[in-house]
Formats: sequence, structure tokens, C-alpha cells
Amino acid sequence: MDDPHAGRGRHAPPHEPVLSSHGTSLAGREPSLAVALGSGGARGLSHILVLEALDELGIRPVAIAGASIGALIGAAYASGIPAQELRHMVSSLLKDRGEVMRRLLAARVGRIADLFGGLGNPVLLDAERFLEGFLPASVPERFEELAIPLHVVATNYWARREQVFSSGEIRPAVAASLAIPGLIRPVVHGGHTLVDGGAVNPLPFDLLRLRADKVLAVDITGGHGGETRGVPRPFDAMFAALQIMAGSIVAEKLKSGAPDILIRPNVDGFRVLDFFRSAAIFKAAEPVKDEVKRRVEAVLA
Repeated sequence: MDDPHAGRGRHAPPHEPVLSSHGTSLAGREPSLAVALGSGGARGLSHILVLEALDELGIRPVAIAGASIGALIGAAYASGIPAQELRHMVSSLLKDRGEVMRRLLAARVGRIADLFGGLGNPVLLDAERFLEGFLPASVPERFEELAIPLHVVATNYWARREQVFSSGEIRPAVAASLAIPGLIRPVVHGGHTLVDGGAVNPLPFDLLRLRADKVLAVDITGGHGGETRGVPRPFDAMFAALQIMAGSIVAEKLKSGAPDILIRPNVDGFRVLDFFRSAAIFKAAEPVKDEVKRRVEAVLA
């Protein structure tokens, strides 16, 4: 995503909410809101509309947590880019297929010869190079420089557990959270080998319980991608299986305690890699803005 404001000093000073031992805001009379943005590939473009609704209400989250695409969108928004501008940047880039493919090819680490030699995946992407091509340049280097505190979820591959980043370098953490197995190469960061955060915590609202009075979470794990029968193509099967697992994790988390507001945009009919259908995704998810406004106003009243 190209950023027309790169280098123009648009970042507000970082801040932390003052919380009681029960997670209640002591900083003022207005209840505070934190936002969790879930994993789900192209469906995650709908996160931008949820953030647009908050901007239109004049509500600024006191914290954001994100996994995979949620970490990418969350990092851009937490840096101070308004959601409407973020939507414009995404739409403009994804209309230019040639430019998108150029950036993807620049991030590719696999070779066609490797496929026939059994050595690897010819479309494998380097996570950090991929991120360089799509994260706005105005996103700062470190979490501490963000306008809104951010928590990024990745999966520690060898320890088989969640790894959460909220300080230090932003880009390696977000790159790790995006590292979908089979498509994006794992990231080595902080002495850990890391892959997609959606593998362990695809909707990280639990990280925000003590960060704000109320938590809004955006779940995009449901649905079947538009097809209901037949044998899926290999890549579709792989990504759909990841989404099925993510949906199961979210369902179990909700049994033990749901967020104050759970939002599910109407994006079930889209596949994980349907980024070139961004206009259709935004159109399908547009009604979510009214839902977000109605429910947030009711909860924060």
C-alpha cells in the first residue's frame, strides 16, 4: 500500500490507558474501546470498514490486537492513517494488477526448478520482503512510536505456542504474523521461528481484556468461499483448511468468554486470496459500518 504521507510526521505520541485492577479506565468519564482484528486473508479488507465506522463516530481505540491480515491492517491504522485513507490506498493499489504482481515477484524466494526437484514451493514468498511491498512507508520502525498501542500475534513454530509482540521492531513481527504456511516463508525473529498468528489465535480479543472498558472483535473466519460442493483446487483446499481450523479456535474461545461486541462482516463468500476482488469485498461489507455504529454507541452509552 503506497502512502502519500510518508515522512510527513503524521504520528501522534504513543499513549497507554490507565486501568484499574479490573481493567476499568480511570483516565476519564468516557468508556474506552479496544479492537481485535482477526485473520482471514482478503476478507480482512473488511476490517477497514469497521475502523471507518469508528472514525466517523469520533472514537479512537485505546489498543489494537491483530493476527495475520489483522496485524497488517492494525499496524497501518495504529500508525495514524485514517481508515478512509487506508481504504483509498488499498483500492488504488489492488486495481493495478501489474504493480501488485511486480511486488509479489520481488518478494518471491522459490524457483520453478525447485518444484520439479522436490526442493520447495516455487511461489514461496519472503515475509519481510512481502511486507515491504505492501505496508505503508509511514508506519514507524518500532511499536513504541505508534499512535495506538498494538499487539501482534504470531505462532512460535518450535515451541508450538502463541508469541505476542507489543514492543521493539514492528515489521518482523507483522511479517511473522502474515507467514501463511506453504505460501510465505517462516520468519526468524528474536531467536524464534515464527509463522502465521492465525494458527494459534485467529481473533486475539483476549489480549485486550485489561486494556479497555470494552472490546470489539472482528471475526472473518466463517463461510466457505462461494463453493459448496466438488473437489477444491489444491491451494483453495490448503487455505480453506486453515480457515476451518481458525474458525474452530474462535468458536472454542467464544465459549469461554466473548468480547463485548462481536462483528462478522458479510464476507463469507470470498476466498483467502481474493485480493483482486477488493471492490466486491468492500461493497459486501459496507453494511457492517451501520452495525458497528449502532452496537458501539449502545455499549459505550
